[in-house]
Amino acid sequence: MLDIIKKASLGAVSNTNPVAFSYGTVTATKPLQIQVDQRFILSGPALVLPETVMESRIELDGKSYLIRRGLESGDRVLLIRMQGGQSYIVLDRLVNL
Repeated sequence: MLDIIKKASLGAVSNTNPVAFSYGTVTATKPLQIQVDQRFILSGPALVLPETVMESRIELDGKSYLIRRGLESGDRVLLIRMQGGQSYIVLDRLVNL
């Protein structure tokens, strides 16, 4: 009986697609829009952005210095689709080597 319950629960989890990784390309910055795998475009509340992809500046002696640039049009990003597919987390900007 326990084995049947385990198999049923594993099947239910695999059918819900808890998370999935995708690649995207920033197509616009204001408002931010990301095209995912050349299939659809995400924007607004569908995107969850960590601090690491946001612009960061500091003021020092009256001058502003850029510490980290934000996302720009043409940037490739790695995304995680959250369970249910309603929101995507932008993990980081990708680089070409």
